[in-house]
Amino acid sequence: QVQLVESGGGWVQTGDSLRVSCASSGGTFSSYGMGWSRQAPGKEREFVAGISQNGVTVRYADSVKGRFTISRVNANNTLILYMDNLLPEDTAVYFCGASRWLGVSTQLQRYDTWGQGTQVTVSS
Repeated sequence: QVQLVESGGGWVQTGDSLRVSCASSGGTFSSYGMGWSRQAPGKEREFVAGISQNGVTVRYADSVKGRFTISRVNANNTLILYMDNLLPEDTAVYFCGASRWLGVSTQLQRYDTWGQGTQVTVSS
């Protein structure tokens, strides 16, 4: 069973950039489609970005398209989310997820494992 640990969250101001990372262990990282979701206070968790096993195919939520970039380094068992031009509405706990489905999974129920999350706070 793969285990995921997120890092890199923090407090930033509107317009700033931030990178969050996810380290994987205990499984074959390159066999999983990977993704990021987020949950803001009082709101449901939502899909943010996903990437296929080989990193060729990516998908983004409309709310982050053009501002966030997902990437993976299979040799290092690492998933990364680059976040540019952050907005207050991006404030949330960000979770890294692993899916056995082939390709990119945009549906959260297709993810088998989630990390504990890392807090991102964007002030106005």
